[in-house]
Parts: sequence; C-alpha cells; structure tokens
Amino acid sequence: MDLVARLITAQPELTPIQAGIIIAAEQNIARDSRTFARLLGLAHALVLREITTLCDQNRLTITKQDARTLRTFYEII
Repeated sequence: MDLVARLITAQPELTPIQAGIIIAAEQNIARDSRTFARLLGLAHALVLREITTLCDQNRLTITKQDARTLRTFYEII
C-alpha cells in the first residue's frame, strides 16, 4: 500500500484502484482483473472499469480477455 500511496502522490490523476492495478502489475502480484479484484475484495466490474480507463490513458494494454467471464489480462505500456 505504501507503493500505491507514493504513486498517487507522484501522479495525483490516478485513483487508488488504478494505482493499485499498476503497482500489482509491476510487482507481478496480479496481471489480470479477476485476480486483482479477488485479492483486494473488490467488485470485478469496478476493476474492469479502471483497467479500461488506464488503457484509454495509454498506461496499460490488454493482452487477452475471456469472452465468457470478461477476465482481462493486461501489461504496463
């Protein structure tokens, strides 16, 4: 959480969830939406929305998506 707080301080336009997604990907803690949502106890739909925003901001790229579950795999650009 300290890394998330530092990233938010450096880039205040990020939401805490967005910063968490970036840090989790950098630290190889979670590189997909379902794992990130489960680890933090968040709704998967909320995580998907934040991933979409990060992709729109050219911070993440989607590498794979399950059509049935919408589990989305991503990497940092």
